[in-house]
Order: sequence, then C-alpha cells, then structure tokens
Amino acid sequence: MSFFITKVLISALVIGIVTEVAKLSDKWGGLIAALPTTTFLIILWMYIEGASDAKIARHVGFTMYFVLPTLPLFFVLPFIINRFGFIPAFCASIGLTALLIYLFNLIYTRFGASIL
Repeated sequence: MSFFITKVLISALVIGIVTEVAKLSDKWGGLIAALPTTTFLIILWMYIEGASDAKIARHVGFTMYFVLPTLPLFFVLPFIINRFGFIPAFCASIGLTALLIYLFNLIYTRFGASIL
C-alpha cells in the first residue's frame, strides 16, 4: 500500500510541475506535456513492480496503437476553443477521440490487432 501511495504522489508531483511550468510558459509547458511522461512513469512503475519485459513491451505496443486516433485532439481543441469556449471544445475533443479510437479499432482489427 505504501508503494501505491508513493506512485500516486510522484505521479501527481510530475503533473503538478507540468501545470506550473505551463502557467509560466506555454511553449515549455507544451514541450513537457508532449513528452510521453505518463508512459515513462507507467513503464518505470511496471518495471519496479516486476513486470516482465514482454508485458512492458506489449503495453508500449498498445500505447502506440492509441497515438494516432488521439492526435487530432491537438488540432481540434485549439480550433474549437477559440470559437465556442473551453467546455464545448473539451467535450467535442473527447467525443472525437472516442469516435476515432472506435474507428481505428475497426481498421486495426482488419489487420489482426484489435485494441478494444
């Protein structure tokens, strides 16, 4: 239980640091946020907890499958937020991302790699 609390605190600290940097500089905040920080943390926690190399490799592989359908969020959110505000942009981005994950799953399934 104490390791779980440690993971939560360190992970929250990283997110807190990124949001504080983003307050000071959009560019630096964006750069740090664009790094696969959560993926690095997850892989590190998996390794420390004794996950096999194969398990970590599968995790990273599935993470890669989700990158493409989530990328449009970064184009749609700024476009919509300037016209309709944060909440509509946020909701539209979540909806678009969910739809694209579903559609990409259909495509991936045709090639034998279902992600859902």
